[in-house]
Amino acid sequence: MLMPLCFYSVLSHGAKISRHVPVGRLHALLCLYKTTAMALVFDLPFRRTAVQRVTSLEFSSVAASQVMATSVPVGLLGEAPSPWNVQQLLLPPLCAAAVAVVAWCAARAAEWAWLRPRRLERALRAQGLRGTAYRPLSGDAPLSDRLAREARSRPPLPPGCHAVVPRAMPLVHHAMNEHGKTSVTWFGPTPRVIVTEPELVRQVLSNKFGHFEKAGFGQLTRLLHHGVSTHQGSKWAKHRRIINPAFHLDKLKRMLPAFASCCADMVSRWEGLVAAADDGEPCEVDVWPEMQRLTGDVISRVAFGSSYLEGRRIFELQEEQVHLAMLVANKIHIPGYMMLPTRVNRRMKRIAAEIEGILRGMIATRESSLRAGKATSDDLLGLLLESNMEQFSGEGEGEGGTNSGGGGMSTDDIIGECKLFYFAGMETTSVLLTWTMVVLAMHQEWQDRAREEVLRVFGGGCRSVPDYDGLSRLKIVTMVLYEVLRLYTPLPALHRRTYKPMELGGVRYPAGVMLMLPLLSIHHDKDVWGPDADEFRPERFAEGIARAAASGGDAPPAFFPFGWGPRTCIGQTFALLEAKIGLAMILGSFVFELSPSYSHAPFPVVLLQPEHGAQVKLRKLP
Repeated sequence: MLMPLCFYSVLSHGAKISRHVPVGRLHALLCLYKTTAMALVFDLPFRRTAVQRVTSLEFSSVAASQVMATSVPVGLLGEAPSPWNVQQLLLPPLCAAAVAVVAWCAARAAEWAWLRPRRLERALRAQGLRGTAYRPLSGDAPLSDRLAREARSRPPLPPGCHAVVPRAMPLVHHAMNEHGKTSVTWFGPTPRVIVTEPELVRQVLSNKFGHFEKAGFGQLTRLLHHGVSTHQGSKWAKHRRIINPAFHLDKLKRMLPAFASCCADMVSRWEGLVAAADDGEPCEVDVWPEMQRLTGDVISRVAFGSSYLEGRRIFELQEEQVHLAMLVANKIHIPGYMMLPTRVNRRMKRIAAEIEGILRGMIATRESSLRAGKATSDDLLGLLLESNMEQFSGEGEGEGGTNSGGGGMSTDDIIGECKLFYFAGMETTSVLLTWTMVVLAMHQEWQDRAREEVLRVFGGGCRSVPDYDGLSRLKIVTMVLYEVLRLYTPLPALHRRTYKPMELGGVRYPAGVMLMLPLLSIHHDKDVWGPDADEFRPERFAEGIARAAASGGDAPPAFFPFGWGPRTCIGQTFALLEAKIGLAMILGSFVFELSPSYSHAPFPVVLLQPEHGAQVKLRKLP
């Protein structure tokens, strides 16, 4: 209400003046109004100085006096015209404008921080949903921090224990225990509803009616990566279509030699460590950094045609960026927080700029080669650029011979996809292989069964390049990988946001509610997977994913390590092929067991990682 009243006041003063002022001089006065208003709004403690400064800037104090002297009657100003009379004339409406601006900002802040959250909270509670009470601004951030500290301060889990949810997702575990499986938590001023029913999770991820959008985290997401996984609508569809050809199975098959070469280098390095051990004793190796190095080497070669050494700088920067992101994760709901010049924010922006500079140079070199007519490399970047150029040239046609792509991707878009290649291609597979080695070290009987299968399919030591047909016959290895993905899901949760009112599971959700899909918790749910949900039992996948859950039969699957629906992870086949080759070559060369120094402490740093490393004892296979 204050803003319209303010403008009415300004206009009414202007109307009084306009009856006595010629058009040209009236324009000068309006300029004076406009500029003085800006000075008063943005320099309130120094209004008089600001007005005098503005008066001189617009057309000088003398000119202003002349305008007022010749245009405004003395009776209107109450005394002989002067620059100070101008201030007296303008001050009331401009003060009202300043008050209106402040009131408008305060109203917006109150709506964001209190009124809207309370409306959403009432709407959810009226339908029987319970959860934590809303705390202005911070939401559940203090509770989440406290629960995380408590979880990390507890003793590590005993070896062989896979009940990791209380430690890895303490806030979700607390909310579900206190308020039920479908409960409400708060991400800043946004209500976040936990959805655990597999059928509802599939509905959300399928998004058939367009009710949901991916819940982004703004500038933080862009600093980490801003590829296809973060886009929405037509931009997501265009990027997905351009990237898809690079992940076709026939293209991935041609990458198998590069996978095997990287794994062979790691196996040779481990053999050297074992040989150097005293008296044939097992050699202790922390396989977590080793797997990061392996997958970093793989993604460098198959995505960019370079070696690990050439890509090491990007890996180091990405790893630092992930750890910095965790420091600000509970503050990003505050508007403008990522724009503040804090030490962490400045460092994250410098890292992002350096990574993007390296990638921009790589992309420019490749694009120059393509324009010169040189052959495209079979790596992901080459395939991506080739597909992108087809979109620009109109060769990428949709049904009916029309180019449905709407053009290709910009260089910035391609940089975003390359950052996603590095982030997802390296981190996801490295945590999968790390947890697989840890779990097989805990369960020697399954390690022996998987090794027996590898040796039966590939023969002595699996030192040659494993072919795709052989990998497809590794049934036990596949079961082991699926069970590890279930127990140690790399990405513990997915988030979606309702952008219009909709109904899900009998609950009517207003627009602006975040839905949290706690994949790790769902994969440990005894109602879904049976009383042995926290146990390592790969045989549950013997008849495939659809029959793995306790319900069995033809029930829809409740297994979501790579998401579900149209936004299923585009690189899941890539990740599983890489993991199969790596595990097959390790099993064909070594026997391993947990080291006494290993501490079983899964903890999410974006992905679910071993907090204190993953130390195992290696022995060369006889």
